[in-house]
Amino acid sequence: MASQQLRAQDLPPSPGEESHDWQRQFEGSWELGRRGVPLPSNPDWRALCERKPFERNLLQSPNPEGVNISEPAPPCSPNSPRVPLESLGNFSGWVISTEALPPKGGGGKPGSVAPRFSWCVKQQRVDLLAEGLWEMLLDSYQPNITVMDWYEDSRLAETVYQLHVRLLAADGQTSLQEFHHEDPKDGVSQEKRNWCHVSHVFRDYGPGVRYVHFQHKTLDAETPGGFCRTRATDSSISVQLRD
Repeated sequence: MASQQLRAQDLPPSPGEESHDWQRQFEGSWELGRRGVPLPSNPDWRALCERKPFERNLLQSPNPEGVNISEPAPPCSPNSPRVPLESLGNFSGWVISTEALPPKGGGGKPGSVAPRFSWCVKQQRVDLLAEGLWEMLLDSYQPNITVMDWYEDSRLAETVYQLHVRLLAADGQTSLQEFHHEDPKDGVSQEKRNWCHVSHVFRDYGPGVRYVHFQHKTLDAETPGGFCRTRATDSSISVQLRD
């Protein structure tokens, strides 16, 4: 009977119709047509919508220690020993290493023990295609790639922080464009509560970019009064479409 038959509007959408719905949602959300963005070839539109590749932080664990830049960085505890960095928070996604620095001779009081300095090196490599971007977008349109970071003005030495970011080709090694920052010679945005802000936008970087390698170095010091660190937080890599 007709009353027992499913009406057309009661039927589930076909795979093709569902894909078009996701495509319309994705294109509409980011206004791809107005911006002249080339579309990907044979994409999974639903996956693109769920990944949200634009204006999202692509780094893992951007604030591994849970510190708040609206508050002063936690002070060094007296007589605190060096402990594995991984024990202080969630550092998933970060490759961590230590670079010992040569001792600085002279300048200290007779009989005093000079601090031993080292760089704490944390780095990640972001696969842009895996994060939902596509080759034609990166090669032809070349959206802006923005990097930002915050670090503590620990004043352990004249230079307590470095940032090195490289845009890499498909082999994951060849550098196509780079940004390097070392305080204080490159200047920073000095904020309240002893946090400093660094940012850079990559534009017109040319075709071939597939990865972003992010590395920052923060200064540590072993002193007679304990182990002191320079903290970094709210690190980010994001991709923006141009208006």
